This record gives sequence, C-alpha cells and structure tokens, in this order.
Amino acid sequence: MTQSRAQQPGGVGLRRTLGVGDAVVIGLGSMIGAGIFAALAPAADVAGSALLIGLAVAAVVAYCNATSSARLAALYPASGGTYVYGRERLGAFWGYLAGWSFVVGKTASCAAMALTVGAYVWPGQAHAVAVAAVVALTAVNYGGMQKSALLTRVIVAVVLAVLACVVVVCLGSGAADAARLDVGRSGGAGGLLQAAGLLFFAFAGYARIATLGEEVREPARTIPRAIPLALGITLVVYAAVAVSVLSVLGADRLGHAAAPLADAVRAAGVPALAPAVRVGAAVAALGSLLALILGVSRTTLAMARDRHLPGALAAVHPRFQVPHRAELAIGAVVAALAATVDVRGAIGFSSFGVLVYYAIANASAWTLDSSPASRIAPVVGLLGCLTLAFALPGVSVVVGAGVVCLGALVYGVRRWVAAR
Repeated sequence: MTQSRAQQPGGVGLRRTLGVGDAVVIGLGSMIGAGIFAALAPAADVAGSALLIGLAVAAVVAYCNATSSARLAALYPASGGTYVYGRERLGAFWGYLAGWSFVVGKTASCAAMALTVGAYVWPGQAHAVAVAAVVALTAVNYGGMQKSALLTRVIVAVVLAVLACVVVVCLGSGAADAARLDVGRSGGAGGLLQAAGLLFFAFAGYARIATLGEEVREPARTIPRAIPLALGITLVVYAAVAVSVLSVLGADRLGHAAAPLADAVRAAGVPALAPAVRVGAAVAALGSLLALILGVSRTTLAMARDRHLPGALAAVHPRFQVPHRAELAIGAVVAALAATVDVRGAIGFSSFGVLVYYAIANASAWTLDSSPASRIAPVVGLLGCLTLAFALPGVSVVVGAGVVCLGALVYGVRRWVAAR
C-alpha cells in the first residue's frame, strides 16, 4: 500500500505512518519521564503535600489545552502544532510567537531531560552523559519516524514497569504513612500555583502528537483520540506515584531529594530496587528527550517553510522523510545547553514558554465555534495558562518573558525591513 504524504514546497513530504497506538505511545514517552523524575521534587519544595492539588490543577489546564489542541489538529493536520493554528486562526504574528515560545521552551526541556539522564546514569559526569545522550537520540531520529516510534514503545514499557514496582513497594511497606498526604501542609496559594506550573511541564508532552500531525494516518480521527488517551493514562500514573512517594518520604524529604523515587524505595526497606529505579529514571528521561527532539524539529521545519527561521532548515531527507537539517540543528543547540545549564532552572524557563504556547492554542480554539459550551475549555485553558505562567518562580518569569519579547522584537524588525 502506498503511504500518503503531506507535501512541502519542493515535492518531498513527510510520510504518514503513525496510528493511534503509536501516537499515544509517543505522547506517553514525552510526558512520563519529565513528570515523575524531574518535576515532583521542585513541586514538593514549593507546595509541600499540596503538590497533589497542584497536580490536579495542572491536569485540568492540560485537559483544556488537550481538547483545544485536538480540535485544531484535526482541522490543520500539518507539522508545527500551535504555530500553524495561531497563524491560521489569529494571524501570522501569533502563530510566529507560538512557534518561537515552543522552540525556545522545548529546547530548554530537551536540555533538562538530557541532564536528568546524566544525573541518574553518572552523577559525577552528568553534563558529559547528557551531551552523549543528545547525540545518540538525534541519530535515531535522523533514521526515520518508525525507528523513533519503535524505540519509544520499548522505553515506555520499561518505565511503566519500574513505576509499578515503586508504587507497589512504597504503598505496601510499613514506612508508608497516610498522614504525610495532608494537603494542609503547604506553601499557601502562591506555592500551590507554582507547583501546578512546574508540574504542567510534565503534562506538556501530548503536544508532540499534534506537532507530528503531518506524519499521522487519518489525522482527523487519530489525533483527537490519541491526545486525551495519552493524557489520561499519564495522570493516573502521576497520581499513583506522587501519592506513594509522598506517603513514604513526606514533603520535606521529597522536596530536597535529588533522586526521589530511588530514595523512596530505600526508605520503604527495599534498597536493592534503587539501582533498577535509577535505570528506569534514565530510560524515562531518554524517552522524553527522544520525543522532545521530534516535536521541536517539526515546529522548526514549519517555521523554516515560512521563512521565520533559515529556509535551509525546511529540507526533508529524500530517503528517510524526516526534517534532517532541523533535527541536526536542534541536536547541536541542545547539546550545547546540556553542557552548561542546570535542571531546575531549565524546567521553570521551559514551563513559561510552553504555557505561552498553549495560551495561544486556546485563543485559536476559541475562534472555532461561537457557541458558549464549545468555548468553555478554551477560556479555562487560556486563563489557566496565563495564571500558571506568571505564578512560576520569579527568575523563570523574568527570563521567559524576556525571551518571548525578544522573539516579538525580531518579528517586528524583520517585518519593518521587508516593508522598506
């Protein structure tokens, strides 16, 4: 059977090979590694046990975003996600700003995930391991989408098995104490919203399904099914792991833990499981990094097609049908960041950029239908994204807002030069 392809200028397009199962797995690979192994500790640090409420708030905002994204992706099944939706529904500037926020924010996410791999595999050489991971996964993505999807399936299976062991061991141990789940022990409303903003970083992986819209079979049917499925499965996993780890460690120990799940199984009296947890954490972060590079490179491709980024990045490999130059460019930038940044700073900065991206997605979805019922999710999602973005730690807000404004300035200067 001949595969249908979405065409680009020049006649070479991306190959539609992904079904519902593949799309769900790619979404799971994007989300689970980030949330469980990178965002729980900083969320506990600012909100205490109320991180469980923060998780629920982040899930509600993510669900609204997922609903908006699914409707838009079914209508515009092209690479680029909200970059395309904003351009088509709100105008060129808003599409550009969404793409800029996504590429910058998710490049920081890539660095955070690469550093998470390094921290679990070889803490003393975390930056070197992170760079090696970026190089290896960029090479996998270069080889074609089916190779990426197959590797992601293996990664998700390993991670879910490890997390199931953590939940069973922690909840079944004598060290578990339900009193540690008291959400009244919190950092107040500000801390709760900060935790929700940090945990939103963990849910944002479902966007990878939308940004791969040009490589999904029957996108009008596949994408709206895959996004809520991936989000729902991830929420169940997050809630189970958060409750089990909190019940054993408590909020204070969780907030200061460098490897919280490994610490939890030790505290539960099964230290022999800690090495397996460390391996699971590294594998999860690899899966998240793999899917992140996929998503960022596809948005880069879409922006390069419209000349918002260098046109050379719009090239599609004639054999592998992947945006190979965009993937190599993103891999190089992420490798450089992974050699220099720290994980927690990257999470906050990434969250701000991604929340701006989804705010534009919700504003785009608001234009699809004028009926009040159909606008509830976009309005809640838009307000939720803006609230969580500006509730993040101050440094993340200042730096994130500065980078978004820089993108707007670049756009304005380019338009001014073109008009002269």
